[in-house]
Amino acid sequence: MTMGSETVMTKSLQDAFKEAEKLPEAEQDQLAAAIRAEIEAERAWDARLAASGDVLAGLADEALAEHRSGRALPLDSDKQ
Repeated sequence: MTMGSETVMTKSLQDAFKEAEKLPEAEQDQLAAAIRAEIEAERAWDARLAASGDVLAGLADEALAEHRSGRALPLDSDKQ
């Protein structure tokens, strides 16, 4: 949650960390590693998605052109 330019932890996350404080040290370290890995994966995904904007726009334009020209086929979910 953001308040002005300051980021504040939500109540839900605060509660989760309070519960995590009750875990043994090794489990806390595992949880911390998992949280950090998830945050890093999300940042990496955001970066890849941002970098692919031009490629995705090109693919969308190509798909629309195929649809408009009648070259696109309907999806048949039974064949997947």
